Amino acid sequence: MARSTPPQGTQLPCDAVAPPSIAWARWSLAALAVLTVAAVLVGFVLLPSVQRDFSAQGLWDSICRAAGVPADWGKSREPVKAGWPGTEVVLARAMAARAGDAAIGRGGTLALNCTMCHGAQGLSASDAPNLAGQYPEVIVKQLMDYRSGHRRSAIMQALAQGLSDRDIADLAAYYAYLPKARTAPTTYDESLPALVRVGAPLRNIAPCIACHGGIDQKFGAPWLEGMPAAYLTEQLAAFRSAERRNDAQAQMRNVARSMTDQEIAEVARFYSRKAGGGGEK
Repeated sequence: MARSTPPQGTQLPCDAVAPPSIAWARWSLAALAVLTVAAVLVGFVLLPSVQRDFSAQGLWDSICRAAGVPADWGKSREPVKAGWPGTEVVLARAMAARAGDAAIGRGGTLALNCTMCHGAQGLSASDAPNLAGQYPEVIVKQLMDYRSGHRRSAIMQALAQGLSDRDIADLAAYYAYLPKARTAPTTYDESLPALVRVGAPLRNIAPCIACHGGIDQKFGAPWLEGMPAAYLTEQLAAFRSAERRNDAQAQMRNVARSMTDQEIAEVARFYSRKAGGGGEK
């Protein structure tokens, strides 16, 4: 039997059932609202609570990270453009080859000129970098850059001017031979500063741990555990201002250019505290 339609102007009873299409739309809106709230809670509450070493820089920064866009489009974020070459040294695997006893002995004699700043056994008691156990290719590159003037230091440039390629290789062999300071290797099993652990991808900052040991070591990148905090702070600030530019393809300059003073101090303090086998737990 056909269902009669109420005359025009007649009010429907209050308990009339809404058409299926309207009910479906209401449930869809309710489900969407629930999913939105759940996504916000997961993205801004649950995940940050799990990764306690990550800290967002305010609500706007969190929103931009969630959207996958930079929080700041200012000129300070522009990459460092290539100018005059930062270095003329080409890293080769042969630089890391184990040297013979004769080369180590010659390097030990030459290193007598280095003890005042870098210590008798390559462990500095001042704010100079520790050289004991340092990768040989790192020392070779830095000494060659000092000699050519691509890295600036009144003392180091004067000392490097008189070094031959063999002298530099022997010095690198000697310091690589010395036992490294007892330091705690950097791992993901400890509490790490955000820049050390994950970097800041939206600011083009790679995690320190990816290149400087602990998890991985990029050929030519020095180990940093136990280095003096004052030295690390000075070098990061020099990379940021482009005062130091002997990094190939401006790699470190592009990392440090958007680091804040607080972030530089935090990273330097973290690595310096790893001397003596200690570390932040």
